[in-house]
Amino acid sequence: MRTLRLGLLLCLAAVVALAASPGFRAAAAKVDITPDSPQWLLGYQARQSLGVHDHIHHRVVALDDGNTQVYLVSSEFAVFAPSFFDEFGRELKQRTRIEPSQVWWTVTHTHSAPELGPGGIGRLFLGERYKHDYDHAYAKEVKDKLIAAIREAREKLFPARVYIGTGRAEANINRRERRPNGRIVLGKNPEGPVDRMIGLIRIERLDGGLVALIANYAMHGTVLGGKNLLISGDAPGVVASYVEAKLGAPMLYINGAEGNVAPLNSVEPDFRHLDDYKKLLGDPILNANAALRKPTRRIRLKAEEIVVETPRKPGLGWTDELADYLKVNGDGTADVRVPVRLLRIDKDTAIWGAPVEMFSEIALNMRVKSPFRHTFYFGLTNGCLGYLPTKQAFADGGYEPGVCVFTDRVEADLTKEVSEALADLKH
Repeated sequence: MRTLRLGLLLCLAAVVALAASPGFRAAAAKVDITPDSPQWLLGYQARQSLGVHDHIHHRVVALDDGNTQVYLVSSEFAVFAPSFFDEFGRELKQRTRIEPSQVWWTVTHTHSAPELGPGGIGRLFLGERYKHDYDHAYAKEVKDKLIAAIREAREKLFPARVYIGTGRAEANINRRERRPNGRIVLGKNPEGPVDRMIGLIRIERLDGGLVALIANYAMHGTVLGGKNLLISGDAPGVVASYVEAKLGAPMLYINGAEGNVAPLNSVEPDFRHLDDYKKLLGDPILNANAALRKPTRRIRLKAEEIVVETPRKPGLGWTDELADYLKVNGDGTADVRVPVRLLRIDKDTAIWGAPVEMFSEIALNMRVKSPFRHTFYFGLTNGCLGYLPTKQAFADGGYEPGVCVFTDRVEADLTKEVSEALADLKH
């Protein structure tokens, strides 16, 4: 069942511009969030960092159509709990008067970055990883720096225009490998479904100077394996830095439906293949950017947030910090409440995002069903409630269905509600 989240319709209608719209403004900010002390790394087993391989960052784009502002954020972390976003949102509003509903905070999903905030859903399945407390001082620093970056972007707003398009990269692969005995394991499945589209949004000043590039691509940040003890943005971070060096402006890597998608080289024991992604993904992004010719025109923005309610897996517990994301029914069963953001950019383009690691098939199916020419899925938006597999994946088994909070109804429930919401956005 879909419910509208109160108070979240008023500020989300805010993105993207047209060359003929003098009221549209944009700006970008980038800030280093590399810790200066050892941190527990999130991804694989519990382990502490011993140093830094490459720095990690917040990257922010502010968009203002003259009536509403929206902030798109990409941060180099694996995941954080939705409750951590809620806590951040309250602080943001208190200090800046910016509503949390104006912010889409995504993460690149690198598995070589520090933990951020409480364990959330992870505690239900991977308790051994969370026997330690998280670093409260570092979490505060991350929030403070993001608030400062958002404020900086808001203060720098200037007239701009937007280009939207797509590309393709062969940098990823389905990771649900079927063994001869029928068992599904994490590996490589060259025949499996995978989303290889690059969704691209270029924002530039009216004089042609680049403000920022937003690249949407589905891929786990797992080129580096569990033996790595150096902080790194993994492949998404390497790609962003590579593109930035070429273009001279921030690039936001926003992950897509990466739940069952790995990089071509995954869980490597060292850094030997990390730079390969400059060519595998960085160059296709640059090529797609070079192919963008005409700015988006006659923008009329419309946005909302819905909450999809779908059954919780029977017998599963919950965490107090995520109480707002569970509805207990009269018969004792419970539904997980999944907030889904939707944003129409123009008559041809829509973005939707959710706090889950979604399987590629679902995003691909939604793209086919969507009434928009361009439909981009922004994964891990404003937190993470874990994996969201297909119905078939529950029947097949494997790691992701085993450590998710949903039942095999979740694909149907989400597809129905998001399809209806996208249809509503079109009108």
